[in-house]
Amino acid sequence: MTSTKRVPAALFVLLALATLGSAQSSKRAAHIRTVRGFVSDKDGNPAAAAIIFLKNMRTQAIESRITDESGNYHFNGINPNADYEIHAEKDGTRSATRRVSSLDTRNQIIINLKLDPKGS
Repeated sequence: MTSTKRVPAALFVLLALATLGSAQSSKRAAHIRTVRGFVSDKDGNPAAAAIIFLKNMRTQAIESRITDESGNYHFNGINPNADYEIHAEKDGTRSATRRVSSLDTRNQIIINLKLDPKGS
């Protein structure tokens, strides 16, 4: 092969590899999940400043968030290959613990939690 033929061939290979890498990156990004929801008190009112705990059952790592004034929370970038447990706490009350399964294929999972004085 002459050097003039090698340059277009090399450019083609580089372009193909770049396209493949870009497609795999977007494929991985599409599988990252979000868990969000609403936390209410026992009467159904928004629970502002409640603490949400999200525990990765594989690594045992725990992330936490605080609900906004409307009782909303969200966790971005959740690993789709791990199971999680989630619950809320505020002023000595606690919600039931819910599970986020790795078998759930949704990219956005909504879990609403209700604080219960008996759940403490």
